[in-house]
Amino acid sequence: MIQVLVIAHALLAVGLLGAITHQAFARAPASAKHNIVDRFRGVHSPTFTNTIVILFIAQIILGGLMYPRYRIDVRTTLEDLQLRSANGIFEIKEHFAAVGLGLLPAYWLFWRPAAAVEYAATRKYLTWILAFLVWWNFLVGEVLNNIKGLFP
Repeated sequence: MIQVLVIAHALLAVGLLGAITHQAFARAPASAKHNIVDRFRGVHSPTFTNTIVILFIAQIILGGLMYPRYRIDVRTTLEDLQLRSANGIFEIKEHFAAVGLGLLPAYWLFWRPAAAVEYAATRKYLTWILAFLVWWNFLVGEVLNNIKGLFP
């Protein structure tokens, strides 16, 4: 069962990465999209907001379901292998996930369709902070998932 949760967690993470990265790099849709960069950046970024919030919350729930197994099996293995930095990085990952969860209400509020133009900078900064947190958590999660192969 834990393998199914890990795979679901990874698949949702990739979807969340795609949505938050698109929104972070988006600008107002241009009428002429000549190259791949214009097409990537020329999306209507408010459409990603609800998807990002739902995926982030789903990630937190799946992570919470896997957490007891991590504490019992993986963390003790890391301690036996004297990989204290890996444990520390995971602790930072947990804290970043909590910070992101705390930012979600403000993020959602400022991305609402009725949000005024004067909040554009706030939306940009909130999106970039969440994008950093999501990318950090993804990369740390992937490295820790594969740590036995990286440090035999």
